[in-house]
Amino acid sequence: MINLSDIERARETLRKVVRHTPLMTSPTISALCHRDSTAPDEGVYLKAETLQRTGSFKVRGAYNRLSFVPDGDRAKGIVTASAGNHAQGVALAANLLGIPATVFMPETGSIAKIQATKGYGCDVVLEGRTFEEAVIAAHNFQKRKGALFIPAYDDEAVIAGQGTIALEILEDLPDLDCIVIPIGGGGLFAGVSAAIRAVKPKVHIIGVQAAGADNAVRSFHAGRLLPRVEPIDTICDGIAVKSPSPLTFEYIQKFADELVTVDDVSVSSSLLLLVQRIKLVVEPSGAAPLAALLSERAKPRGKTVVLLSGGNIDSKLLSDLIQREMIKENRYQLIFTAVQDKPGSLAHLLDAVASQKANVLSVHHDRLSPNIRLGWTGVEVLVEVRDKDHGSQLVKALRARDYPVEMLEDRRCIEE
Repeated sequence: MINLSDIERARETLRKVVRHTPLMTSPTISALCHRDSTAPDEGVYLKAETLQRTGSFKVRGAYNRLSFVPDGDRAKGIVTASAGNHAQGVALAANLLGIPATVFMPETGSIAKIQATKGYGCDVVLEGRTFEEAVIAAHNFQKRKGALFIPAYDDEAVIAGQGTIALEILEDLPDLDCIVIPIGGGGLFAGVSAAIRAVKPKVHIIGVQAAGADNAVRSFHAGRLLPRVEPIDTICDGIAVKSPSPLTFEYIQKFADELVTVDDVSVSSSLLLLVQRIKLVVEPSGAAPLAALLSERAKPRGKTVVLLSGGNIDSKLLSDLIQREMIKENRYQLIFTAVQDKPGSLAHLLDAVASQKANVLSVHHDRLSPNIRLGWTGVEVLVEVRDKDHGSQLVKALRARDYPVEMLEDRRCIEE
């Protein structure tokens, strides 16, 4: 296992390459996480690796690992596999060091991450539906071309690079009490926990996984690394890994005080809270540690650092999450009604909506539904309202004008 000196050497290697990302605070988020406490020395601090080069911590481990490639071997090039963030880290590191790079990514990977990886100048190959299938394709390429394979997490130099995050945290917050870290393959957790334990052994360390990719949690409680046969099912693509490696699991067993899971609904709410309150765009895997605290899957202890590991999220996914959250918070209301199929009928309906100071976002006509009587047109209107009371006032006003109104039912996310 790596030690503190390995991580300190990695920091020197990375000093002119990576950013010392800020440790941010928010009274609102601290209050939401520390619900049962008013102690003045408590608070939640956000380690914003979202602001790192490439938008993720991954460049730390990638650059540190590539710095060990001998000059004589660099012409052969390197190859790796990644769902996205490691791909960008390797691509940037290879570009800075002048090493040819080929990156295999899943065909279903984040479009934003695929485009960003290409932007750093490496060759991107889309192969396989999962991260694991992309890894197999990368190894086959390695055998054919003789390129050096760079693991996403199963490598001591990669782990040491990720551990430099902990040195920055301890420099900015020496009296740290607790840290919450996302876990996918385990390289981030391994490096950060190794550094924390070496410098401040009493810090409480919590690992967080997505409920749909929870093999580290189950293995931790079983006391041994278990195989995962279930498919991965989560929006947290950055930690959507079937299993940690035997190497990273050794760190998890040795250094973790707690491991918990969070569902995608909690992650989405946390992601939107960060956008609204901190003005930080965070990807789902990066928001998972905060989701663990807000959903009370884990409890903060004194001064608690939440590691926001990355901010690379597709604009389409972010838009969808915002729309869903606005409906949950009663800021958007979806109204089903009907109007006579005559000129001006829709205009009268929209005038009625406008009279209640509600903002129309979209309108959809349905003349063919068997549920709408002949001579009438079904209308679905998405409106923005101030709050639940404003929405109720709008519905009451429409019904007073004899519009038949049905509301979008409150539906819980179907989960197993």
